[in-house]
Amino acid sequence: MKNNYGKLKRTILLRTLLITVLAAAVGYGILTFLVDGIFQDRFANLVVRILQRLGMDEWRAIEYYNRIFIYNKPIFVVGVFGILFFFFFYLSIGRMTRYLNDISEALEKILNAEEEPIVLDPELAPMAESMASLKMKLQRREKQAAESEQRKNELVVYLAHDLKTPLTSVIAYLTMLDEQPDMPREDRAKYVHITLEKAIRLEELINEFFDITRFNLQNIVLEKETLNLSTLLEQLADESYGMLSEKNMTCAVDVEERLMFRGDPGKLARVFDNLLRNAAAYGYEGTQILIQARGSLDRITIIITNEGPQIPQQKLEMIFEKFYRMDDARSSRTGGAGLGLAIAKQIVELHGGTISAASDSRNTRFIVSFPLNM
Repeated sequence: MKNNYGKLKRTILLRTLLITVLAAAVGYGILTFLVDGIFQDRFANLVVRILQRLGMDEWRAIEYYNRIFIYNKPIFVVGVFGILFFFFFYLSIGRMTRYLNDISEALEKILNAEEEPIVLDPELAPMAESMASLKMKLQRREKQAAESEQRKNELVVYLAHDLKTPLTSVIAYLTMLDEQPDMPREDRAKYVHITLEKAIRLEELINEFFDITRFNLQNIVLEKETLNLSTLLEQLADESYGMLSEKNMTCAVDVEERLMFRGDPGKLARVFDNLLRNAAAYGYEGTQILIQARGSLDRITIIITNEGPQIPQQKLEMIFEKFYRMDDARSSRTGGAGLGLAIAKQIVELHGGTISAASDSRNTRFIVSFPLNM
C-alpha cells in the first residue's frame, strides 16, 4: 500500500514548500517595507530618543542603536523568518490533525459497527479503502461467529434431546432383564444386544458433546515426523471396512507408492478418517468410495470421492465451518456434531495445505493438497 500514498506525499511536500515561500515572502516584505523602508528613520529616531531619556548623549545613543540593530540585522532577519515559518506551519498543521481526527472517527465507526460508509479526504483514499475492507471483514467474521454460536447452541439442544432416547431404552431393557431372571436365553441375548447398541449410541452422543468442548478449548499442536502417506491411506481404507459394511459400501485405493511427507501422523489420520466417515455417511448404499493420491515435484494431492447426492453450491461453501451439518434434520446418523470437516480443515492448514470440495449430480470429491517444502 505504501506506493498508493503518492498523493498524500505530494500534498505534504507542496504545503511545506508553500509555507517556506510564504514565510520568506512575508519576511522579505517586512524587511523591505518596515525595516529598510518607510519606518526606518522613525524607528531609529524612536530608539535614539529613548536612549537619550535614559541619560545618553545623541552620538552615544546612535552608536548603541547601530550595535544593537544595524550590526545584528541578519540575526533579526533570521529570527523574524523563523517566527513567520512556525506561525504558518502551525496554521497548516491543522490540516494534518484533521487527517488524524478523520482517521480516528473512521476507526470509531468500525469499532462501533456503524453502518455509515468510511469517507476520508482524497489524499487518504488508500487508507479509506483499507478501512472499508477491514470493516467488511470484521462484520463478516462477527456474522460467522454469531451463526456458528447459534448452530452450536441448537446442536447442544438437539443432542440433549437425543440423549434421552437411547438412555430411556437402556434403562427399559435393563429393567426388563432385571425383573425377569427366568427370561428365555434367546430373548435375553436379543435384549442384551439391543441394550449394547443403545449404550454405544449413547456413547457416540456423549463424545459429540466432548468434541464441541474440545474444539472450543484446544490449540492443536503438531508433532511432525516423516511418514508414508501411501501406507497411511491404505491402512485407513482397511480399517473402514466395518463402518462401510453397514451400508454395503466398499473402498478402493489408487495411490502412488511411497508418498513421503513430513507431518503429524495422528492428526493426518484424523483428517482422512473424518473425510472417509463423511463420504460414507452421505454416499449411496452399495457404492464405492475411491481414495486417490498423487505426487508432483512440489505437492501431494489426495482426492476422496463418493457417489451421493449433489451438494448445493451454497452449502458446499459452508461445510468446513464448525458446527455446520449438511443435513438439516436432527438425525444423528449423519453429520455428528458438525466438527469433523472443520477440524480436518484446521489440521490441513496447520500443515500448510489446502482442503476443498466439489460436487456434481453423481459424485462429491474432497481434495487435500500439501506442499512438499514445509
